[in-house]
Amino acid sequence: MRSLHLAVDSSGYPARWLSWQDAICQETLGKVAYGFGDHEFTFTGGKNRDTGLDSQITLKSILVLKGRSPERNKRTTIPLSNAALFRRDQFMCAYCGTVSAKGLTRDHIKPLSRGGADSWLNCCACCVACNAQKGSQTLEELGWQLLYVPYVPNHQEGLILANRHILDDQMELLKSMVPKHSRVVGHA
Repeated sequence: MRSLHLAVDSSGYPARWLSWQDAICQETLGKVAYGFGDHEFTFTGGKNRDTGLDSQITLKSILVLKGRSPERNKRTTIPLSNAALFRRDQFMCAYCGTVSAKGLTRDHIKPLSRGGADSWLNCCACCVACNAQKGSQTLEELGWQLLYVPYVPNHQEGLILANRHILDDQMELLKSMVPKHSRVVGHA
């Protein structure tokens, strides 16, 4: 099973993704207050020795866990990875606008050799051709401009970036919590 369960705390804050195994553990430990969403999954286990019937647990795609998530009070930064960066930038080269799911590189807007950081605000998706042409030069030296402004994704965008198989009900909840400037999801 590829789909993950979205764990939400009691205040409605989407906290993290749960594998089906983790979701079952949370349910059997009594940590799930309730579930909601359009999708329902039934898991069958071993036979109950008293009744002889197969044990079953049915879980919704979004699980509300009891209590508040510790992640809610932390201002955590989503880990920077090429996969997340390319998805944030919609697989578009920040310099020429070429869109490609393959052949992208991570470019440091201010090169590392010039004191630039390996951070969300200093990195963008870049096609191989532009990256080779840019080398360790700055945008000012080349007379180039960015086609879009890099930004640090918020926690909800990080959840979207971390999961390739988001169900429609989960995406609807997460989309309602991303900033209007987000390139991770389209806004109407």
